[in-house]
Amino acid sequence: MDISNLQTIRRDLHQIPELGFQEVKTQEYLLKKIREMQTDHVEVKEWKTGILVRIKGLNPRKTIGYRCDIDGLPISEETGYSFKSIHEGRMHACGHDFHMTIGLGALNHFINNRAEDHIVFLFQPAEEGPGGALPMIESDAFKEWKPDVITALHIAPELPVGTVSSRAGLLFANTSELFLDFKGKGGHAAYPHRTHDMTVAASSFVVELQKIVSRGIDPLDSSVITIGKMESGFVQNAIAETARLEGTIRTAQPSAIAMVKKKIEQLIKGFEIAHDCTIEADYGSNYHQVYNDARFVELFSETMEENNITFKVADAAMTGEDFGYMLKEVPGFMYWLGVDSQFGLHSSRLNPDEKALEIGVKSVIHTLDALSHQNIS
Repeated sequence: MDISNLQTIRRDLHQIPELGFQEVKTQEYLLKKIREMQTDHVEVKEWKTGILVRIKGLNPRKTIGYRCDIDGLPISEETGYSFKSIHEGRMHACGHDFHMTIGLGALNHFINNRAEDHIVFLFQPAEEGPGGALPMIESDAFKEWKPDVITALHIAPELPVGTVSSRAGLLFANTSELFLDFKGKGGHAAYPHRTHDMTVAASSFVVELQKIVSRGIDPLDSSVITIGKMESGFVQNAIAETARLEGTIRTAQPSAIAMVKKKIEQLIKGFEIAHDCTIEADYGSNYHQVYNDARFVELFSETMEENNITFKVADAAMTGEDFGYMLKEVPGFMYWLGVDSQFGLHSSRLNPDEKALEIGVKSVIHTLDALSHQNIS
């Protein structure tokens, strides 16, 4: 599969972004491409809107897994591409069109150049939400073809093309969504004493949330609580009866995220009394940390340098990735692929350089080859 085909596939996929577990057109497109390559030594399983593909090894001792995510985001595209999204309000703003294309390119290579070991490609839905990795690893299909080691990549807009990056240990944080609904008593702005104002309650709650991190969590356990969206009221001269806060929790330690939630529940009880209201909390999607096995990161860095791909040690980040659930179950690692975009992940104008597609495919091929020759114990 040459670079022109990679570009065509990426642009085809870029036009049809779909949300988690709604990736019907995406699955159809991937299956079409996979079946064009399929031979007697290739097996395919469908799981929800995802796909598992196993290439039988020539002399298998283990199974090597590679995961790429396939869903898009609820973002209206502003790239100006001639091949922009045809789905209104949907965009591949996190690079999953790149991830799928690279996955197909590497799959094509190993179909035509079989490894000694089995290789399983996982085209996983719903990474952006509600979370597809955890239910996928609990599926019969995954259990039957469970890898002994697994890897994945993610595009990095800030890194130049030709560069990859990873680190041993924590790469991505533990994360949880946070939704808080406040219900009080509305009324006329001239008679505040007859109401229970949820704009005031929610505003105060946002401030108190920050004290959980600064005073309730060990300073060595990095934690972040962010409220990114706040809604209350309908008109300027009425006191709001309801309010809603939406945000995220991010921690470096799994134990810290449980402590943050405990503190939030305690805060809710106090606020319900103090503001004479009810507050409902929903923690939405929760992602386990991405924790890389040092053995494989070292092997990866050596392999990249041997193949003239620049390796850079990454910083840990408070971003979330549900690939962490796979690494909790199977040893392995994740790495960044430089795509040199002036706009970042989840931007409506994300514009990764397509020259990174070929580098991405090469990085996956060399990595899986190296893992095939590695003793896994």
